[in-house]
Amino acid sequence: MNALASIFSASRRYGEAQAGVRHAEAIDITVAQNAIVGGPHDHRWRPHPLRRGPHPPRDAAPDVSPAIELPYAVIRGATDGPTLLLSAGVHGAEYASIEAAYRAMDVDPATLRGTLVVVPILCPPSFFARTIYVNPVDGKNLNRQFPGDASGTFSQRLAHWFTTEFIAAADAYVDLHGGDLIEPLDPFTLFAAGDGAAEALARAFGIPTLIASEGFGSTITAAAARSIPAILPEASGQGLRPEAEVGRLADGVTRVMAHLGMRDGEGEAPDATVLREFAWLRAEHDGLWYPTVTAGQRLRAGQAVGTLRSLLGEPLQEAVSPIDGRVLFGVSSLAINQGDPLVGIGA
Repeated sequence: MNALASIFSASRRYGEAQAGVRHAEAIDITVAQNAIVGGPHDHRWRPHPLRRGPHPPRDAAPDVSPAIELPYAVIRGATDGPTLLLSAGVHGAEYASIEAAYRAMDVDPATLRGTLVVVPILCPPSFFARTIYVNPVDGKNLNRQFPGDASGTFSQRLAHWFTTEFIAAADAYVDLHGGDLIEPLDPFTLFAAGDGAAEALARAFGIPTLIASEGFGSTITAAAARSIPAILPEASGQGLRPEAEVGRLADGVTRVMAHLGMRDGEGEAPDATVLREFAWLRAEHDGLWYPTVTAGQRLRAGQAVGTLRSLLGEPLQEAVSPIDGRVLFGVSSLAINQGDPLVGIGA
């Protein structure tokens, strides 16, 4: 399959620079046998052997349709070393994280030991439709579908393809996120509870609030199931990409590379606190949401966080915090659907 470099100017830039060292293209992953062209089975993907056994056979890649064009870059360093996978755009409107992923492509191969693989927009349909939470093709939250299903819906097949063709080839993985279009957020980093190597990555990234997650269906749980240390840092939200938050994420990637020995150190990360609880309050009805707390605010158990009202203004739900903790994200949208998140509280 030919490279579709014209889709993204970045693809052309990184495809031409440092010929034989940098490689990038947008790939059409419609056809199963072609889904991996230029991917981890390509000799350009890794400069050193895998530790974890053989890849799945080429014909194991799923048919992901309708067709999408997926940009990625592979930056091979001057010397051998680990392979770090960096992704963003699992949720297409988390713009600060997407911008930080594109900035990571600017690493100088001469200063790099190992290989950096960057997938800056993993779900292009969500990105271009500006949808919150879900992939518009099938209405599913992509970050609840991992490790995926080769025979499932679009999101499930995309998750399966990405797990088997990208995550499985990495030595470590960073999946950048942030608050969605309607979510103000206080920065934090998730890692799989009990995974010491992932916790070390999270500490190195530099966001001082860490969450030991016991969730399921996410990119990092798919990596953890393959014994690949992975973290999910979150910063910014509400469709914004302020320089400070983009820089926070981009600097964290640089610190992770230093932690892995892929480049020279970039200074010490700040002390971090590990939270063991992450309570999500959800809407019990469709209605109008009136929050009374903000991201970063400290709460006591039983404290009111907002009211959900009917379209006639009648109270439907008084949301209260179930724990002492801190608001890690909220929802600013007036319109709320039953089951939507309202507030996330960490402790």
